[in-house]
Amino acid sequence: MAASGKPGRQWQEEVAAAAAVVVVVGSCMTDLVSLTSRLPKTGETIHGHKFFIGFGGKGANQCVQAARLGAKTSMVCKVGKDSFGNDYIENLKQNDISTEFTYQTKDAATGTASIIVSNEGQNIIVIVAGANLLLNPEDLREAASAISRAKVMICQLEVTPAASLEALRIAHSSGVKTLFNPAPAIADLDPQFYTLSDVFCCNESEAEILTSLEVSSPSDAGKATLVLMERGCQVVIITLGAEGCVMLSQKEPVPKHIPTENVKAVDTTVYLRPSVFPILYLLKLLEGLPWWRNG
Repeated sequence: MAASGKPGRQWQEEVAAAAAVVVVVGSCMTDLVSLTSRLPKTGETIHGHKFFIGFGGKGANQCVQAARLGAKTSMVCKVGKDSFGNDYIENLKQNDISTEFTYQTKDAATGTASIIVSNEGQNIIVIVAGANLLLNPEDLREAASAISRAKVMICQLEVTPAASLEALRIAHSSGVKTLFNPAPAIADLDPQFYTLSDVFCCNESEAEILTSLEVSSPSDAGKATLVLMERGCQVVIITLGAEGCVMLSQKEPVPKHIPTENVKAVDTTVYLRPSVFPILYLLKLLEGLPWWRNG
């Protein structure tokens, strides 16, 4: 890791020479998690029964998913030059993720999420984005060599829209497939986010913000996918929690509902399942995983 705030190169020498199959541009959040029997009321202090520090952020979670699915991955992000930032970089390395373009800054603390989770799996979350918001288009242009050699580039909106849009431009101009997750959603999203996204994946609440349509059923989601498709996306996926997801593509222009099995929620704070399907979809399409290539 670099003292000047420039990305470290040492880890890059320790990973395989081939370019990353998946590059994720996005957020890293240190999760400060308290487990309680119930959520506190306004102004109330209650006892919890467990506390732990975890590694979160939509971007980093997606990068770890791709790595654990077997893809060679690289994370483009910015953390603080502090103990949380140092620990986060080490965590990425332990997950076999390249940190060549993981930046550190003295100008803000590593992003944090203070989370309270009840026995029922309900939660209250306060995030402080911190260094995530300092990832800028210049950083992305410096990381262009990694992005342009990837097969898939994934980004979200827990960093600035300008940074995510620059990442999409670089990937698109290089013929790299793009997966964009518009979370947290912005009602007046720049139209380029749609046209530069090969896979546009959001949940029902995000779809409502983006389309101004109510999305409370697979049928509603199908209508929303059509609206988003008209804005220039190649593939639209709207996740529906326990009801699975609805998918639409330019090649298959009829909305398709893909159900899922019901499971008991343990902790709804973890941002994993909604993006597993689109990641699998792209990697399957591009045969980016060893066990798909050899199967």
